[in-house]
Amino acid sequence: MFLRNVWYVAGFSNDLQPGQHIGRKFLNESIVLFRGASGKVGALEDRCCHRAMPLSEGHVDNDILRCCYHGLEFDASGACTKVPGQDRVPSGAIIRSYPLVERDAVMWIWMGDPAKADEAKIPAHPYHVDPKWGWKSAHFDVNGNWELLVENLMDLSHLGYVHARTIGGNANMHFRTKTEAKRIDNKVTVTRHMPNSVAPPTYVDAAGFKGPIDRWQEIEFEPMVIRIHTGACDAGTGAYEGKREHGFSMMGFHGITPETDTTTHYFWSIATNVGLDRGVPEVVFEQTAFTFKEDQVVLEAQQKRINETPNGKFVNIASDAGSNLTKRLLKSLHEEETSDTVAAA
Repeated sequence: MFLRNVWYVAGFSNDLQPGQHIGRKFLNESIVLFRGASGKVGALEDRCCHRAMPLSEGHVDNDILRCCYHGLEFDASGACTKVPGQDRVPSGAIIRSYPLVERDAVMWIWMGDPAKADEAKIPAHPYHVDPKWGWKSAHFDVNGNWELLVENLMDLSHLGYVHARTIGGNANMHFRTKTEAKRIDNKVTVTRHMPNSVAPPTYVDAAGFKGPIDRWQEIEFEPMVIRIHTGACDAGTGAYEGKREHGFSMMGFHGITPETDTTTHYFWSIATNVGLDRGVPEVVFEQTAFTFKEDQVVLEAQQKRINETPNGKFVNIASDAGSNLTKRLLKSLHEEETSDTVAAA
C-alpha cells in the first residue's frame, strides 16, 4: 500500500549542489533529481523518451538535463528542448515531471496527481532554519517495508532493549511509562514522560547530567514524516511545566519514503540546542546514527521473516497504541485516495 497524494521527502537540499543530479526510486518509480546552474531543482522520470536510457546516467548543463546516449536535452518541466542534429523537436518528446519543492532545507516530492499538489500541506520543520538549533542529517537505505519504520518510531518502548548503549535506559521504565496517544485530523501524537529517571549514556555525554532527570518523548506523525522531540532536565526543575530552556533537547526529523514494497528511504536529521557554535555535537550525531543503525538491523530482520511467512499473524500489546492509531489513519487516507480514483474513472 502506497499513499500518492502526500508530500514525501526526496532528500535534503544539500544533497544536490548546482550541476549535480541523483537517481532514486520512490514508490517503485525511477526518478532523477537535478539542480541546474541557477539553483532550480527538478524531478523527472528517469527514462529518456527516445530509447529509454536512464537520464541519471547523463549530466546537467546550465538548467537542462542531457541524455548521455543521443544528447536529448530536458528542462525541469520534462519537455525536450533540443535534439542534436535537427531543428525540430518531436511533439511527443516529453517525459513526466514531478512537483518538487524546497522548504526547511528539505526537498519534497509529490508522487500523485499534480493538480492536488498543495504546497501549503508540506510538513513544516522550522528547526532546520532556526538559529537556536544546530542540526545534521543522513540518509539510510533500509531493506524493509516503510510501515515497519513508522511502527518503530511511533512506539519507543523498545528503547530499553534495542538501544541500551545509547538513548535506552531501563527497559522496565519504558514499559511502565504512561503513554498518551491521540489522533487529531491527519496527525497522531504520542506523549511519554519519565520523571526521576536515570540519564542514558547519550544524555550524559551531551549534557553532563550528574543525577536523576525528568525525561520526555513527544512524537508527532503526519504523512509522511515523524518528528520526535526528546530530552531531559535535572529532576524537579520544571520540565513538565514547560521550563526546558536549561535542559537538553533533541528534535528528530524522520522522512519515511517508500522505495519499493520492501525497501525504504530513511531521511533523518537530529537537531539539538547545545553546541550551536559548531552545530550538533559530534558525540550526539554519532550516537544517534548508531542508534538508528540498530533500528535498521531490527527492521531488516523483521522483513526477512515476513518474506518467509507472508501469512503470519501479528498480536498487539499495550505499547502499540500510537502505531495502531497511525495505521488506522494511513488506512483511511488510502481508502479516500482509492475512492477518489474510482470516482474519477
